[in-house]
Amino acid sequence: MSDMISADLVDLDLSADTKEAAARALAERMVAQGRVTDLTGFLADVAAREAQMPTGLDGGIGIPHCRSAHVTEPTLAFGRSATGIDFGAADGPADLIFLIAAPAGADDAHLTILSSLARQLMNTDFTSALRAAPDAEAAAALIRGDGTRSAAQAPGEGAKADVSAAQSAVGAAGAASAPGATVASEDTAAAPAAASADAAAGSTAPAPRASAPARATSAGADSASDSGSHPGERPFRIVAVTSCPTGIAHTYMAAESLENAGREAGVELVVETQGSAGFTRLDPEVIEAADGVIFAHDVPVRDKDRFAGKPTVDVGVKAGINRPAELITEVREKAARGAASAPAAASGGTPVERAGDSTEGYGTKLRKWLMSGVSYMVPFVAAGGLLIALGFAIGGYKINKAPSVMDHFMWTQADSWGALLFQIGGVAFGFLVPVLAGYIAYGMADRPGLVPGFVGGAISLTINAGFLGGLAAGLIAGGVVMAIQKVEIPAALRGIMPVVVIPLISSAIVGFLMFVVIGKPIASAQKGLTDWLNGLTGTNAILLGALLGLMMCFDLGGPVNKVAYTFATAGIAVSNPSDSAMKIMAAVMAAGMVPPLAMALATTVRGRLFTQTERENGKAAWVLGASFISEGAIPFAAADPLRVIPSAMVGGALTGALSMAFGATLRAPHGGIFVVPLIGNPLLYLVAIAAGVCATTALVVLLKGMRKQTLDSLATGPTANAATTTKEPKQPVAA
Repeated sequence: MSDMISADLVDLDLSADTKEAAARALAERMVAQGRVTDLTGFLADVAAREAQMPTGLDGGIGIPHCRSAHVTEPTLAFGRSATGIDFGAADGPADLIFLIAAPAGADDAHLTILSSLARQLMNTDFTSALRAAPDAEAAAALIRGDGTRSAAQAPGEGAKADVSAAQSAVGAAGAASAPGATVASEDTAAAPAAASADAAAGSTAPAPRASAPARATSAGADSASDSGSHPGERPFRIVAVTSCPTGIAHTYMAAESLENAGREAGVELVVETQGSAGFTRLDPEVIEAADGVIFAHDVPVRDKDRFAGKPTVDVGVKAGINRPAELITEVREKAARGAASAPAAASGGTPVERAGDSTEGYGTKLRKWLMSGVSYMVPFVAAGGLLIALGFAIGGYKINKAPSVMDHFMWTQADSWGALLFQIGGVAFGFLVPVLAGYIAYGMADRPGLVPGFVGGAISLTINAGFLGGLAAGLIAGGVVMAIQKVEIPAALRGIMPVVVIPLISSAIVGFLMFVVIGKPIASAQKGLTDWLNGLTGTNAILLGALLGLMMCFDLGGPVNKVAYTFATAGIAVSNPSDSAMKIMAAVMAAGMVPPLAMALATTVRGRLFTQTERENGKAAWVLGASFISEGAIPFAAADPLRVIPSAMVGGALTGALSMAFGATLRAPHGGIFVVPLIGNPLLYLVAIAAGVCATTALVVLLKGMRKQTLDSLATGPTANAATTTKEPKQPVAA
């Protein structure tokens, strides 16, 4: 810890009144020490982490933290506020603020040290000593765990005594709070568990507040005795998993809090911390012997099916920090009732549930289900589309009339090779709708949804319901499987459910609905959509191109962007797409190339308006934009969304409209500048892209230039000078 914090990174008179100002004040100290290279970029990363979940903790603690490419080495800055700063904790403002900065590629050793600090924050002796620290060096010494050196360097005897006493307290607590999974001591383990009836009645003694220091082992035994245990019985055993988005602080604080509460309640509690430094899986025998499970997490639990079939409490990571005793009581009550999680076959949750928050609304889950199918379908679209496009390029526009290459293939004829590529691409395209439907059902119901999903997708092709039919088939298949899984099944039949019963029943139901009930209406809707696209001409086509361009540039690879892209790829996902569908695909790809190319051009022509990091990102954006990877503009949009995103949308709309007006067509769903030879009207297509890039570049330069002039005028004004003069005594690290 000695290389992570020094007195220069401590502010015991933090005057900020908001969490943003507090983060900026502490980050400026990191910049002054050369620990952070780009203040704006780093603060954007801190804000992005804060947006995921507030970092305030009960007990007056705020721990803003993030991983960032702008951090040169793992660093910790500490601030103490007299008035308190709101970091979103339930019990009010925080007066102890720790800003933790980890490099994007931080090594495990440093992350382990940071996790050790996070555990110490659950110890009131440690936090009390920090509140009483007389100066910056004493506070830094407490955090470093370097009592001898800090005492020698402290300015007075009072400081020496404070540091020494605090180090003794922290050291005593640290022995019980080392990083990693912790089991109660042997004496505690020998304490008997509460009887099931008592647990069901809620007689378990409540554990103290999470931040309280752990009591002695004998106290744990007394607690177990108070909760209705009987001599000779083994203690109640719990296994827990903690994890948070960054895996630096909350993960380990929740573990420490649960372990302390477990000792207080007289239970054996083992924690697996799934943090940034990796994790060590709990011994399968320990899991097998456990009476209950606690998941305190904000990211999916890895290998969750290991804990299947046991009473489980599943909460966010902050609940593990703030109310561990309640969680222990809840899991004991579930065990007394005989409640259990889903069997192993389904316990890991569906792919969507494993990749998101269990509290997400139905609308969010629906979007993720659909995107699950689309994400698996897109590679088939890309491979099939490019192969078909190459087939046309080599064999000519009549290559779709060529006989099967099984019957006629000449090694020396270009037409034969063109026909081969075209026919392979056609086979790949034949999987599009079944894959779409199958993986929508997979996202909803995991592997049992694949069979009815694929069957429903294949039926959609058979009845000419196309892309819309695939969407419906996937949702129906997933819903049917989810309904079947809720039915109570005798234990003797559970083994054949996923391989026989579920595929049989779900496929029959989906097939009946697709063939008899909804197939014809969906096929009619698909035909109507196709006819509408084919009828688009003139102004209507241009307006559609502008709209798709706006969508492609709105969130740069996010949900809105994916909707526009999916709409375009659905139109060409047939062996013989219409001219209108290929125009839409061309407009969508052209618009998606604009943002990264424009950012690259802007950093080239007006580099002084961008940070050094942004100028480096601009170099990569040339390649990303040329390859049709809209995400290449995300770093710029994240740093300055109010100027970058509207500018990108203007350029994207212009490009989309011009592409449609020029009649450019595209059969390939991806490839960017590298598939220009396969584009209809390629020269005008490039003109459309250039026009959008120039428009976005001009707007970004204009808006950023206006902002810079405003900031410069404020910085040179009398008020700013006065403010600077006033603050200089509080900024010793800048001297």
